[in-house]
Amino acid sequence: MTIKDQFLNPLASYRGEPTLTEYMFNANLQEFANKVDLLCALQTGGKISADDAYDEIRKLWKELKLSKQNLLEEPPPTES
Repeated sequence: MTIKDQFLNPLASYRGEPTLTEYMFNANLQEFANKVDLLCALQTGGKISADDAYDEIRKLWKELKLSKQNLLEEPPPTES
């Protein structure tokens, strides 16, 4: 990660005893929050419309939701 990337997308350290999947989801959650913050700033500054910001945030939310399903939710039990 370049210095510019670290500045624009900082990651806070994880507290507690994480599993690999919890750590990965936390990184995805922080990335989501950083991107939403940037989109809000662009919309507030008049660089993008409110509709465009909403559409992008909605797309990011769907990606985060899929990440949660894949990383944190237990798979359904299989029949033996």
